[in-house]
Amino acid sequence: MSLENIRKKIDLKDAQILALLHERMELALMARKFKTSVEDRVREEELLKKIQLHAGVLLGTEFCEALYRQIIAESKRLQQGEYRIIGFQGEHGAYAEIAANRWNGEFVTSACPTWGEVFEGVMSGIYDYGIVPIENTLGGVVEQTNDLLIHSDVSIVGAVELTIHQCLLTLPETDHREIRVVYSHQQALAQCRNFLARNRLEGIPWYNTAGAAKMLMMEKPKAAAVIASRMTAELYNLEIIKENVEDNEANRTRFVVIAKEPENDNGGDKCSILFSTANTHKAGVLFKVLELFANENISLTRIESIPDTPGNYVFQVDLLGSRNDENVKRALAQVVERTSSMRFMGCYKEISVQ
Repeated sequence: MSLENIRKKIDLKDAQILALLHERMELALMARKFKTSVEDRVREEELLKKIQLHAGVLLGTEFCEALYRQIIAESKRLQQGEYRIIGFQGEHGAYAEIAANRWNGEFVTSACPTWGEVFEGVMSGIYDYGIVPIENTLGGVVEQTNDLLIHSDVSIVGAVELTIHQCLLTLPETDHREIRVVYSHQQALAQCRNFLARNRLEGIPWYNTAGAAKMLMMEKPKAAAVIASRMTAELYNLEIIKENVEDNEANRTRFVVIAKEPENDNGGDKCSILFSTANTHKAGVLFKVLELFANENISLTRIESIPDTPGNYVFQVDLLGSRNDENVKRALAQVVERTSSMRFMGCYKEISVQ
């Protein structure tokens, strides 16, 4: 083992420590939602006693206690701030987090294991916002998040269309000629199918692109790489072997930002609605609803049918305009009359970013 190898391992450990510290501070902000006061002396003393018990020969009790007193102080400083939290599915470095940062870079991003937990966190008030993908130009509709939108009482308050650039990443000590397997989300693997085939690489599905990168950093499987964002390379101390490995340049994912309550929509220029009809399978039923928008000269940017109860569908429609526009008001009033149910999801701005 050389000095260079030792330093690479130190760099890797430093990246892990910083990632864990970031996650700890996220949890501290979430805990503030349940606390009546920032100060909790009993909890602090309990924590410090545990730290003293686990201090080893190398670190020493005084060092560990001083370190954690600083961590506690920083946690309290953050809890006293006016931070707003936006939840996303996956691990830090996921494309959903990138989209969240583009939507509002001042919010604190918090990682969730599942999309369901993003919705639950928003509804319970732990998160001020959530961000979820609903469709991709190559992979199509994200069925699970669309289903959650239908069955969760949330509002859409924003949207981001993000260009997805995939990177092939590996550990710094890995010889790229030895790579045989590539871990990533199944959609990312599908987006890079031709690249993988050309290079005779086996794609192994993982729950999340950034999750695959974190796994690579922590578990270090042999002859392995991941497909993920450039951001994950920085977060998890990985080396970029090749950028833009996606098969199609037109690789874009649309995310929606959800909140428990609708926000002031005076500045919104796009609306989303859900509706169902009494006779879903009857010829012309959907057309009679959609023609209401055509009659009012309203452009529709998305029409999606989503399975609801057996044999029935809910239709999700995005339209250009504000709910304060007179033609939009007239159209929506007529939709209510012509459908068995209609739900206004929100009026918001959508941004498109590279």
